[in-house]
Amino acid sequence: MGKIVAVANQKGGVGKTTTCVNFTAALSLRGKKVLLADFDPQGNSTSGMGVSKLSRPSAYDVLVGGTPAREALVRLSYGWVLPANTDLSGAEVELADRERREYPLREALAPLRDEFDYIFIDCPPSLGLLTLNAFTAADTILVPLQCEYYAMEGIADLCTSVRMANRRLNRQLYIEGVLLTMYDGRLNFAGQVAEELRRYFGDRVYESVIPRNVRLAEAPSHGLPITEYDRQSKGAKAYLRAADEFLKRQV
Repeated sequence: MGKIVAVANQKGGVGKTTTCVNFTAALSLRGKKVLLADFDPQGNSTSGMGVSKLSRPSAYDVLVGGTPAREALVRLSYGWVLPANTDLSGAEVELADRERREYPLREALAPLRDEFDYIFIDCPPSLGLLTLNAFTAADTILVPLQCEYYAMEGIADLCTSVRMANRRLNRQLYIEGVLLTMYDGRLNFAGQVAEELRRYFGDRVYESVIPRNVRLAEAPSHGLPITEYDRQSKGAKAYLRAADEFLKRQV
């Protein structure tokens, strides 16, 4: 049975989508069958993987319309994608009055568990109904965290949200890892943030860190993961190391 990992942070701009895209591609290079379920109405994971946001059916059709998730999947040489677009933003309103409104994503992904080694869910940067659906569907949570003060403030809110979801919706849910992103070793504060996180989360903080890297920032505009855009870049090597560490942590 495959594992479902929600990639989440209530703060935007922390490298969440970049992590989803590049973990999917890096683990595919390691021989794993990986699905990236884009669950953010911005659809950045979709375009970052080189899939059109106009693709139909999409995550909205799966979540609200009852379309089987398998029918919406897009296959690429470096992973599979369940695409999303701005239609998904209306799903929260349409699901609000339904019974068990936090469970449609879990039910949609259940038939795919045996087909994939890993399914990553790119969550929106908020604790709304879409994120609660992701938390209900997931086995664990991976938290990308930018090395800055405001990111540190947001981690407490995220932990509160996870505890709430754990009590009400998914008793097995927990934070399995924290990945430091946009790391600049020249800044003392980056090291202080890393130290504080390791004090709080212990060995759940990855040893691998993702540096600020121009090639990594360029890749999404070409619709490619960094391993396809420039495999020799620092960003690609960092994500490959992080993916290898992820695999070691699954044993």
